[in-house]
Amino acid sequence: MKSEEPILYDGGFGSQLFARDIELTNSALANDLHPTAVIDIHSDYIKAGAEAIGTNTFVASPLHLEMAGQDLSDAKRLTRLAVQHAKAAVAQSDRDVYIAGSVGPSPGAIEADSGDTTFGIPNADAREAHKLVIHTLAEEGVDFLCLETMFSAKEAAIAVEVARETGIPIAVNMTYKWTKERRTGNIIYRTDWGNSPADLIDILMNDEFSGGDSLLASVSILGVNCGAESRRDEHTGMPYAIAGTQQLHTALSETGIAGKRMMAYPNAGMPKLDENHQTVYTQTPMDMASYVPALIEAGAYLIGGCCGTTPAHIKAFREAITSCRST
Repeated sequence: MKSEEPILYDGGFGSQLFARDIELTNSALANDLHPTAVIDIHSDYIKAGAEAIGTNTFVASPLHLEMAGQDLSDAKRLTRLAVQHAKAAVAQSDRDVYIAGSVGPSPGAIEADSGDTTFGIPNADAREAHKLVIHTLAEEGVDFLCLETMFSAKEAAIAVEVARETGIPIAVNMTYKWTKERRTGNIIYRTDWGNSPADLIDILMNDEFSGGDSLLASVSILGVNCGAESRRDEHTGMPYAIAGTQQLHTALSETGIAGKRMMAYPNAGMPKLDENHQTVYTQTPMDMASYVPALIEAGAYLIGGCCGTTPAHIKAFREAITSCRST
């Protein structure tokens, strides 16, 4: 957190399981059913140059396990296994690599966004699910918590309120889409729940979920991840990450808040089916790496990839970051 040099994050995890023909109702089950594959994926990213890796816990919460027809009581065990596998990969590498505890969104709208519990998951249930995963990650010794692919700024605030109890650094990454204001014509990124970067900052600063104080003070890193526009290549993959980082930087500047790092790890473009009906992504390692200097210029501090990015992408990012350092 004190270094001025960008830190390289890893790439997509679920897509790497698919590449190994591992298809599960919940990817966290791989921690138990395919431990060697989980360690190998982490190891491949470390060999490619990643300086930080995320645990395979994106959908490890009881809410996700229930949705997949799995035993809810397995959430803590699967989360512990995930951290152990990440640590095993780091130990094998004999390198200093940070471990981020991955925390994904709930599998559906929460009460705070839907307005009730008829259509939304009760806020209390979402909070307890996040608490189980977050506290287990912290107990197992992750270096920081990575709340990611968040669609709801209110759910992100609930998760931050839980995460700050651990005392370790917190990253909050939202997933945005292209929107255009009808009156002004301005392009503003918003989540599926209509939250812009400015909305996220406002919701973290107000006291709805924090008991009266600002949650933003507990967040060390703000960022964007995932994101794919089926009809707008200029807002997919790396271009999306750059524009999202710029908008986040602007929103922070307008509030006069300083001292926050920014993180960006987008998809490798859009997923498509090839002639063999296999999923492929449109942005190659070199395509994405060519944008790394602009992403650093926009203010990104932790840089990596999400769905569809591979160790080859991360290796190309490593080379681009190294080149930026030497110029």
